[in-house]
Amino acid sequence: MDHRQIVSSGSPLEPQIGFSRAVRKGSHVVVAGTAPIGDGGTTVGKGDVYAQTVRCLDIAEAALKEAGASLGDVVRTRLMLTDVTRWKEAARAHGERFASVRPACTVVEVSRFIDPEWLVEVEIDAVLD
Repeated sequence: MDHRQIVSSGSPLEPQIGFSRAVRKGSHVVVAGTAPIGDGGTTVGKGDVYAQTVRCLDIAEAALKEAGASLGDVVRTRLMLTDVTRWKEAARAHGERFASVRPACTVVEVSRFIDPEWLVEVEIDAVLD
């Protein structure tokens, strides 16, 4: 597969910003910074880092699947938090998905996201065999 495949999650921000939820090129799948957006564009899990991380991972996992990948193909994740002291809440959700995969993972603090209700965003990189 040498062509470029783009995946949309239906986020209203994708056409506005000009990005894709995920892009597959050859054996590489890259999932963009994924926010805890629910149906209708509302924030899922307001105030709850764990619930927001679960939602981000749900969206990212669906994008991986649409691109022909799975969680087992993930080689790197990034957890971006507005309050890094709450990293254990995000790490719990991450560990539930990746305990057996154990991708390289980076946790960083950011000043804020587009929507101030978002406490976390997740990025994922996968490589297919």
